[in-house]
Amino acid sequence: MSAPDYQRLAGLFPTEVVTHSYVSDIALPGGAGTFALITLDNDVDHTRPTTLGPNTLLELGEVLDSLKVRAEAGEIVGVGVTGKPHYLVAGADLSATQKLASYEDGLAMARLGHEVYGKLHTLGVPSFAFINGVALGGGLEIALQSQYRTVSTGAGALALPEAFIGLVPGWGGVYILPRLIGPENAVKVMIENPLSNNRTLSGPAAFKLGIADAMFEPADFVEQSLVWAARVITGEVAVSRPNAADPSATPEAWDAAVAHGRAVVEARTSNAAPAPAKVLDLLEAGKNWTAEQSRDAECEALAELMQTPQFHSTVYAFLDLVQKRGKRPAGAPDKKLARPVSKVGVVGAGLMASQLALLFARQLKVPVVMTDIDQARVDKGVGYVHAEVDKLLAKKRISPDAANRTKALVSGSVSKEAFSDADFVIEAVFEELSVKKQVFAEVEAVVSPECILATNTSSLSVTEMAADLQHPERVVGFHFFNPVAVMPLLEIVRAPKTDDAVLATAFVLAKALKKTAVLVKDDAAFVVNRILGRMFGEITAVFDEGTDAATADNALRPMGLPMSPFTLLALVGLPVGQHVQESLHAAFGERFWLSKNSQKIIDAGIKSLWQKDEDGKPYIPAETLAMLDFGNTPSTSEEVLRRTQDALADEIGRMLDEGVVSGPEDIDLCMILGAGWPMHLGGITPYLDRVGASERVLGRTFHAAKETVSAAS
Repeated sequence: MSAPDYQRLAGLFPTEVVTHSYVSDIALPGGAGTFALITLDNDVDHTRPTTLGPNTLLELGEVLDSLKVRAEAGEIVGVGVTGKPHYLVAGADLSATQKLASYEDGLAMARLGHEVYGKLHTLGVPSFAFINGVALGGGLEIALQSQYRTVSTGAGALALPEAFIGLVPGWGGVYILPRLIGPENAVKVMIENPLSNNRTLSGPAAFKLGIADAMFEPADFVEQSLVWAARVITGEVAVSRPNAADPSATPEAWDAAVAHGRAVVEARTSNAAPAPAKVLDLLEAGKNWTAEQSRDAECEALAELMQTPQFHSTVYAFLDLVQKRGKRPAGAPDKKLARPVSKVGVVGAGLMASQLALLFARQLKVPVVMTDIDQARVDKGVGYVHAEVDKLLAKKRISPDAANRTKALVSGSVSKEAFSDADFVIEAVFEELSVKKQVFAEVEAVVSPECILATNTSSLSVTEMAADLQHPERVVGFHFFNPVAVMPLLEIVRAPKTDDAVLATAFVLAKALKKTAVLVKDDAAFVVNRILGRMFGEITAVFDEGTDAATADNALRPMGLPMSPFTLLALVGLPVGQHVQESLHAAFGERFWLSKNSQKIIDAGIKSLWQKDEDGKPYIPAETLAMLDFGNTPSTSEEVLRRTQDALADEIGRMLDEGVVSGPEDIDLCMILGAGWPMHLGGITPYLDRVGASERVLGRTFHAAKETVSAAS
């Protein structure tokens, strides 16, 4: 593609925040020569990550061209790329990709990235990348395209997340990475991590895989990287890459990695999203390709995927919801009203309470005291926290000092008097209203008037819990999802009397705990569990009516949910799921089906409807089926899917009419972060608009036409 074509592309982005390429000449130690160091910087502080757009790439290309001239003249002996504090590059600007409205524009952007990055191979001198911080997507690919790499131990968020956002690593990553670290490791980085809540690598983890050749501490990272680069240039250091792989030598390893990747995609997405499969297609075919052949296929794949509904849906879900709305919660009071929290109390010492204690201690770094009805339970809870800290230490995710400090912060007591100087007390006891009311009454008797009382209830009325207290305005719902360390959503429940200072404190705490908070009204089961309850109700109902289990459980596969309903119920725990369903049935009546068959399974002590045979295939034991009663009106998969879609549209319509949240965007955000709703569907409400369920049930869509098109067209 000619230069004028690239200039036309750049003209589509007049407001691009350009990441500039600033060059410094550095005299390498030991007389190794002059080294040109490019620092990528958008001249904005750390709140605005450096990103890649066409103007950024064109400037970088011009700088690399000038450095090639200098290298040919013998003025420099090497070129390095690093970033401003905390960032190498955070990848392409996702919001800008929506301006690439045609296949041709997407193809031009893909080719431009390859052309510029390719210059790192033709400088005539060694090229280096010093990964000082975040390196995502194209940001990591600029490092992969360099000939040598160092990484900081403090660098966080290294990843190729394209499969997560509906694309492929299109600037060389899908070709280079498996050859650098082996195909199995490459599948982990390009498939498993993106499809596991967009997991990223730390600097040490990237070094261990072989993505970087050397690792240094943050304090003098660039200086040490330059010393190392000098030794590479002079031949004092010979770089070895033990994880590197040659596809022609080990084709079976390539095939096994691809097969494993396809199994992961099937399990996580039911093959409902095109991008992960396309990544694996490129990896599989690339086994026999040259770099140039892979480049052409990558560019075509990027251009095609940019035009898919799934990619545009993902941009809406990830950028508009998770990145924007999630960081500016609708309805949150002014954070200036928040009270300081210097000590936290946790009522209970069971598994959930222990997870909460660990989270508060690690993130807030304040004393946390747990209570329970006897010393044995207290000791078990505190012991759990200490054991989890030891696991983090063994995995080198925290330092020995941090481990010791965290353990010292967590203590236990059999007396609630231990809460007398706490600023925030959260209960995580049995999900029974009378028990929780009694707990709050006991806590209120010993804490200060300013102490906030929070409940981790998943379905009960926060208003009722606070009704008999002297200060009901101090009570707020603070609903975490299990496992606490992993799930990012926090439903903050405002009861009618909850005051603004309490609510503001809850939102400030949520941010400090690194959770995404959504304000919800005090209605039964709030958002996620209410929607899941309606879904579970429909699936268990059709099963009870006579639909065979495989049809009932697999009917929602076109949605691409992370697991089937019966599998999810087993993971949550059948008694827990039934208890929530009972609460919803009591609150909302017959539209929340309460399955007698489910209760029979629970009463029999059965943990899951499905069992696995010797080959790992699911089946229902005959003795389980024998205890159940079924109707004679079975449904087809198509009927189950449509029935469930319509039920979800009905329930969400009711929730919005009741003011459970401020808008459909909050419903979408809750389901994405609290239930693993697939990004490629663009949120549950655009999905229900797209399949016609909202029109069928409500006579309207959740989003105006232009919003629906931008979200999922």
